[in-house]
Amino acid sequence: MSMNIEECNKGAIDSDHARLHELGYKQELKRDLSVLSNFAFSFSIISVLTGLNTLFGTGLSFGGPISYIYGWLIAGSFTMVVGLSMAEICSSYPTSGGLYYWSAMLAGPTWAPFASWITGWFNIVGQWAVTTSVDYSLAQLLQVIILLSTGGVNGGGYQASKYVVIALHAAILLLHAILNSLPISWLSFFGQLAAAWNVLGVFLLMILIPAVATERASTKFVFTNFNTENEGGIGNKVYIFVLGLLMSQYTLLGYDASAHMTEETKDADKNGPKGIVGAIGISLIVGWAYILGITFAVTDIPHLLSKNNDAGGYAIAQIFYDAFNNRFGSGVGGILCLGIIAVAIFFCGMSSLTSNSRMAYAFSRDGAMPFSPFWRKVNEQEVPINAVWMSALIAFCMALTSLGSLVAFQAMTSIATIGLYIAYALPSLFRVTLARKSFTPGPFNLGRYGVVVGWIAVLWVAVISVLFSLPVAYPITDQTLNYTPVAVGGLLILLLSSWFFSARHWFKGPITNIEV
Repeated sequence: MSMNIEECNKGAIDSDHARLHELGYKQELKRDLSVLSNFAFSFSIISVLTGLNTLFGTGLSFGGPISYIYGWLIAGSFTMVVGLSMAEICSSYPTSGGLYYWSAMLAGPTWAPFASWITGWFNIVGQWAVTTSVDYSLAQLLQVIILLSTGGVNGGGYQASKYVVIALHAAILLLHAILNSLPISWLSFFGQLAAAWNVLGVFLLMILIPAVATERASTKFVFTNFNTENEGGIGNKVYIFVLGLLMSQYTLLGYDASAHMTEETKDADKNGPKGIVGAIGISLIVGWAYILGITFAVTDIPHLLSKNNDAGGYAIAQIFYDAFNNRFGSGVGGILCLGIIAVAIFFCGMSSLTSNSRMAYAFSRDGAMPFSPFWRKVNEQEVPINAVWMSALIAFCMALTSLGSLVAFQAMTSIATIGLYIAYALPSLFRVTLARKSFTPGPFNLGRYGVVVGWIAVLWVAVISVLFSLPVAYPITDQTLNYTPVAVGGLLILLLSSWFFSARHWFKGPITNIEV
């Protein structure tokens, strides 16, 4: 007699518990997530409506259509390679620790503690920076929505101060922390809702905005226009194209969430990797479709980037506002469309905090963080509640740098892109070097192509780490200097110093929490 659904699920969960036990941990989190739910967390963090709209102005400034349309395909293809390498490793080690646990297992007994330390801290600081930048981006968008709703720059609209923006940021983080205090079943529902919202939102906006616009760009403009005019004083086309890649690469971040959610996912060694690869793949398709659709509504790049336009230079908002205002004599429809983006960014920040808290929980479980016993506590709903609120508080503190200087804030959040990708690449580096012969693939594996894919992933991360450290404006001053290498280099020096002077004496890498 065949087993019913409940018995099948129980069998899968029992198998997951046993596998987690083999990896050194007892089951403490509730294992309720399906492959769809696991995918939804990564997909909602990648959130094409978040990254592409937030940095659309950057894409227009550095290269315009030809830069971000083809740049998306280039960055997306290499991101898929990075994701495939991560997915293969995730299948072998499905734990909430994710990247830092993988590094420890792949680097071997001698190097495991150091590899785990560096990878883990780059991962968690990068995640905090992502949450900070996503929620701050939402606060800025809300400020633009308020501005347009009250008349815009040219109509005496309300322009919020930096203190109002940081207050909005704090309120958003508070809501995200409250939502993340709910049981995982609720978060699973919100995650799936977020995934559906992103897909439907993309297709609605990519069709609606060009259809409403009274003037549309030609096909030739969309596929061949290369904008070389920028405030950075940069004229070299290759240089401009490289800087334009930032929009795409920043968007394609956060898919490690599927790994961090594996201890709450059924059939984790299969569904965790599927979540990573599926989130990247679907994002590539809907993201490119969105870029194409919106670009047909782009007809005057200087106007969209001008600080004197109604949206104060917020390019995507001006596109939406102009489309409806020119057609109907009112920009209300454009403002409502911005609301669709705002909801997507809200879901993105919520899922980002979920991933943050699971990483903090796992890292604390292995004693890597100050006051680890406190952060790793799980409440009666099987939620790492202290890690949730700590991550929200840190994200708020990181955003406070915006009050002093937006340059400092942007430098700090640059860790989100480079820092996270360094964490993504380190396990693959160990996989193709120290563990080349000893690595044991899981159910999801790349076969003989695993090493080649791993090397390509590592080399791509090395390339973008250099490219995104280049100056973005000339002449170079304290206000135009790209502080990315300073921020990432400073973090590396801090991690190495803390390791040499302290952590190497007590941090042993992942440790079992199973009582023998």
